[in-house]
Amino acid sequence: MRCEIRIEGHLSETLANAFPELEHVVMSGQTVLFGTVIDEAHLYGLLTRCQSLGLRVMEMRQLPE
Repeated sequence: MRCEIRIEGHLSETLANAFPELEHVVMSGQTVLFGTVIDEAHLYGLLTRCQSLGLRVMEMRQLPE
C-alpha cells in the first residue's frame, strides 16, 4: 500500500535520511513522507521511528494505488 505521513515542521536532510524507503517534500510548515509500505508491521516500524526521533506525526493516511 502507498502511505503518506505528515510530520510537523521541516525535517533536516539528516532526519529525512532516517527514512530511506520514503520520499519527502516540505510544504506549509510540514514535511510529508510518502511511499510504499510493505505491510502493517512496516507501517508501525515507521511510526515507531518517528516517535524515537521525537517527531510529531500530524496525519497518516493511505494513498490510492
